[in-house]
Amino acid sequence: MAESNLNEQILSAALSMAEASSWEQLHLHEVAEKLDINLDQIRQYYPQKDDIVEAWFDVADRAVLSIKPDQAFLEQSVRERLHHVIMIWFEALATHKRLTGEMLIYKLELGHIHLQVLGIMRVSRTVQWFREAAQVNTSGLRRILEETGTTTIYLATFTYWLRDDSTNFYKTRNLLKQALSNAESCAGKIGYR
Repeated sequence: MAESNLNEQILSAALSMAEASSWEQLHLHEVAEKLDINLDQIRQYYPQKDDIVEAWFDVADRAVLSIKPDQAFLEQSVRERLHHVIMIWFEALATHKRLTGEMLIYKLELGHIHLQVLGIMRVSRTVQWFREAAQVNTSGLRRILEETGTTTIYLATFTYWLRDDSTNFYKTRNLLKQALSNAESCAGKIGYR
């Protein structure tokens, strides 16, 4: 097997195998067997099973970071740009939405404190990329408040999106739109608009 894109092949195989059963039932030795490789080849790219989860979330981060803003995008409000960016992140994960939820449950298991700490860092990093992709240019106390608000909105919307079966995630889009609008309104009331 060619090593050049082995990491992508491992990720793809793991996702399709887990989709057929569950994230809990996925075993890396079975992925190795399916790809006709050994476990050390998997370990080189994914030292632990959770690294596959991180690679999956990286797919969504890359989708956000691939946005090439045009003039129409830049003329939108920050609220509209954030909405656009966050929905791109969800859409990138849509092909394995159920599995994504199972991955989060796996991270939250009692014995996985080390994964939970890394998960907090992942959330922070993703929110930073949302702000960069949406070209939010605030600093100081305003930035801190906006990051806190965006993180809260993102996590609440993510939880909702995992259960949303509406066409094109219509309900999630509306929830996110309303939450961002409320945050913008609150920011205006305290002088941070």
